[in-house]
Amino acid sequence: MRTHDKHVLMCTGSRCSEYNTEAEAMFQQLGQKIDARPQLNVKRTRSNCFAVCKNGPILVVYPEGVWYSCTDETVLERIVSEHLEQGVEVTEHVFHRLGTGDV
Repeated sequence: MRTHDKHVLMCTGSRCSEYNTEAEAMFQQLGQKIDARPQLNVKRTRSNCFAVCKNGPILVVYPEGVWYSCTDETVLERIVSEHLEQGVEVTEHVFHRLGTGDV
């Protein structure tokens, strides 16, 4: 297992949303984007279902506990570059925060 400071989980299950057909492809893109940034200590994990079907695929970043609606590659790139690299939430795509609930 790679050394990591953050753990990113992405739903690739069949019930996520109309975007589900692209969920596995986006999961692969997530891996490519992380691997292209060797300075990131991020582990990614595929999930079958988070039981929250809100404009998925859903992407969750821990330890922050930030849940994103990751609807396309542009949003995915922003999450990787802004949240994972710079530590800044992409607030317009956050729908839930650990300890706060839906926002």
